[in-house]
Amino acid sequence: EVQLVESGGGLVQAGGSLRLSCAASGFTFDDYAIGWFRRAPGKEREGVSCISNSDGTTSYSDSVKGRFAISSDNAKNTVYLQMNSLKPEDTAVYSCGIPCTQLAMLVNEIDYWGQGTQVTVSS
Repeated sequence: EVQLVESGGGLVQAGGSLRLSCAASGFTFDDYAIGWFRRAPGKEREGVSCISNSDGTTSYSDSVKGRFAISSDNAKNTVYLQMNSLKPEDTAVYSCGIPCTQLAMLVNEIDYWGQGTQVTVSS
């Protein structure tokens, strides 16, 4: 059974940092690209970043490029999202999902989702 469990969300002031974790199980971690997505209040879910666990290739949305960094620890089957210089508009529920096909961050191609973790950035 595929399981994705996010952690690390919380309340932070604008300009601050958080690191999210996505612990994965139930599939061969190295074979998949895993993505981070977010849903802000009143908005549709959008892609944030993806990483290929086979070669480490990454992708980022324009809104987070240069501020967020995705990484993975294949020994721990865990993907991380380091979020720096956070802005109030980054407030959302952040979820990880697979597969992130061709690192395109397409919501409708995700087959499995975690439960999500809330990130709130105050101004």
